Amino acid sequence: MIDLRSDTVTKPDETMREAAGSAAVGDDVYGEDPTVNELEARAAEAVGTEAALYVPSGTMGNQIAARVHTERGQEAIADRKSHVVKYELGGFAQHADLQLRMVDAERGVPSPEQIAGEYVAEDLHRPGTGLLCLENTHNARGGLAIEPERIAAAADAAHERDVPVHLDGARLFNAATALDVPAAEITDPVDSVMFCLSKGLGAPVGSVLAGNEAFIERARRTRKLLGGGMRQAGIIAAPGLRALENVSELETDHEHARLLADGLARIDGFDVQEPETNIVLVDVTETGLETDAVLERLRERDVAATQFGPTTLRFCTNRDVSRDGIEAVLDAATAAFGTA
Repeated sequence: MIDLRSDTVTKPDETMREAAGSAAVGDDVYGEDPTVNELEARAAEAVGTEAALYVPSGTMGNQIAARVHTERGQEAIADRKSHVVKYELGGFAQHADLQLRMVDAERGVPSPEQIAGEYVAEDLHRPGTGLLCLENTHNARGGLAIEPERIAAAADAAHERDVPVHLDGARLFNAATALDVPAAEITDPVDSVMFCLSKGLGAPVGSVLAGNEAFIERARRTRKLLGGGMRQAGIIAAPGLRALENVSELETDHEHARLLADGLARIDGFDVQEPETNIVLVDVTETGLETDAVLERLRERDVAATQFGPTTLRFCTNRDVSRDGIEAVLDAATAAFGTA
């Protein structure tokens, strides 16, 4: 099976397995795991922050950030297609008691004008706006690599109103690679950022939440509250260290996505969004088939993708699928549906 459902399906390579087996460990709740400490230091350096915190998942990282930045009952501004809105089980409401104020934002980033219009000042009757949450790359909009200038403009508009900004950077390094800028240039305007080690970079588990020292001190307590206090976590942090070395390989995934998109665009009934990173969205309306039927035809030919909307499929290139694998996917799709 050629698995393009996500870049989370990759298997840890031998260097990661060896790193896990030989990792120096201690009790991370006591701050005594040297491998975790090294990972957090290197991660903070990579995104240009004072400190960082290793967390089990990106969702937990986003939820911790929301809780630390805000007061109960406040509103959080976010794009209506953002991950925190669509895929985190209403966590902002459940974990931080936040209300969501959703906007339909161009490229998934609210403009300064939208932020000004949606901002609510705190008064006797209203709790006020407590957070702006951005996303880069923007998953549901097709893996868009959001320009640093757009991030900065949104963050400046929020900061003018004393609203902190969190960046869901699950695939931050994909954005940095596509834009050919340091990750720290993207994160510089925001107050906190989460990025995943297990998306694209190939680690078996784990994400990082980064910000200034005071923020991370509070985040560490909240991680414990949410059940994320880990013990000899160096065994899983060691592959994360190796994952940071894989950033330079992300361009290969992007090349494969462009190759895949070009080929799928030739398939009868496939309307393909041009990819900016490693995500290829395909509208299959014109096939006359339901998405699950399209997926089944592909699966019968050993290709796995995922449904990403009523008429949309997502193909996500990853480090476990070679160029030959991409060409095999195109052969399978052609055999299943023919060319336009």
